[in-house]
Amino acid sequence: MDMQLKRQESDRFQEALIHVQDTYNTVVGTGAAFLVIHNGAIVCEQYWGRQGTDAHARAIQPDTQFHVASVRKSYIGFAVAYAVYHGHISSIDDPVIKYLPELDSLLLNGTTLRHLLTHTHGLHMKNDELIREFAPGLSWSYRGAGIDMLTRIVKETTGKTVAQILSENVFEPLGFTQSGWYGTMHDKLVDVIRLPNDTSWRTSESTAGDQMNMYVSTRELAYWGYLHLNQGMIDGRQVVDKEMFELTTSLQSPELRDKNLPQNGYLWFVKDLPANLTEIGDHVPKGSYQILGYTGVTLLVIPQHELVAVRMFNSFGSPPGYDYLADVRGFGDRIMQCIEKSK
Repeated sequence: MDMQLKRQESDRFQEALIHVQDTYNTVVGTGAAFLVIHNGAIVCEQYWGRQGTDAHARAIQPDTQFHVASVRKSYIGFAVAYAVYHGHISSIDDPVIKYLPELDSLLLNGTTLRHLLTHTHGLHMKNDELIREFAPGLSWSYRGAGIDMLTRIVKETTGKTVAQILSENVFEPLGFTQSGWYGTMHDKLVDVIRLPNDTSWRTSESTAGDQMNMYVSTRELAYWGYLHLNQGMIDGRQVVDKEMFELTTSLQSPELRDKNLPQNGYLWFVKDLPANLTEIGDHVPKGSYQILGYTGVTLLVIPQHELVAVRMFNSFGSPPGYDYLADVRGFGDRIMQCIEKSK
């Protein structure tokens, strides 16, 4: 089935659109997009700019695919939920070493899959060496070491890559053709505009879903959020088992001493208790969840208001003076202001 939603254009989210445009004018990029699904309809969809710096670069449009950076982690979280739901992983409280016995058991002592999924594992790669920054479950830190382990565990337990699981269970059943991992560029993929001295950019030829080379169109990222909002049910049909979405978007973080640290589901940021360091805005209600990438790409789902909001940029990193955390929190809060104003 092809996933298509009705259109019901509204100026209700104009102020949120202006917020996205202001962000676009602040970061270093050449194109952006904004889309809102509300009560089962696309109510706002805007594109502007070009896919690169070349004068003849293709205009940003619905089939333009943006580099989503860490937004890919929501897809990895789904692959882990698939492995749990189908019994390949017995529990996320299992020790990591059970699934990756070749790792240092002393260093990994006490580290569970739950810690990997909620950024509370305390591990970090430094100078190509895995080190421990804090004891598992003691604090929170956004590090890539846990993501690498999760993609390996998915492959080891299911015999399938993250990309295969997504393709078989989501992309193919729903007719998604603009979501995936790309080893080579094509004309619908944006150029990622980077700051001159940013050394964090990585590219890869892997199409297994284990690297940061995922590109998604604005609509399909919004549809991905809508699939979560409806827990796998589209047009009255359960396309994907709802239990997997219940796992990925519910609170999974261990209880932390510092209550201001973010809270996570299966890599998604989830809104539960108030937390100063979360990326979700203060006015976004409990039960909402969000994922943010280093490109500024953001997917926000607010079940209480039957809403999915997406913003897309082809920027990479934060220019001087840009507070990405305040900006993305402001994005969610502006969405909520638009909802409240129109009541």
